[in-house]
Amino acid sequence: VELVQSGGGFVQTGGSLRLSCAFSGFTLNDYGIGWFRQAPGKEREGVSCISADDDSKWYRDSVKGRFTISTNDAKNTVYLQMNSLEPEDTAVYYCAADTGAPDDYCNTIWNAYDYWGQGTQVTVSS
Repeated sequence: VELVQSGGGFVQTGGSLRLSCAFSGFTLNDYGIGWFRQAPGKEREGVSCISADDDSKWYRDSVKGRFTISTNDAKNTVYLQMNSLEPEDTAVYYCAADTGAPDDYCNTIWNAYDYWGQGTQVTVSS
């Protein structure tokens, strides 16, 4: 199982970025996928997740209406589209796969996840 992230970078307040998480060794129908972030000096926190059957999605309150999680089954890739970015969104972002979640549920806590991407930096300037 491997998760490879791309995207991220530097953007001004109000800008947009799209993160990608391409994985191998499993298919989207196998595991729930989550996006997490960790800012310096802070704990890792859940940002969004999607269940294996694609029917359940979750967003943390601070990103609702701004971030969108989506999938491309043919490419075995999960995306996190981030719009109206704020300086508070600055962090290293990680995607992760949860092998233990039911098909119709995705976990919002990081320690439920088994496999992780390498992380990508997102910096939003004020």
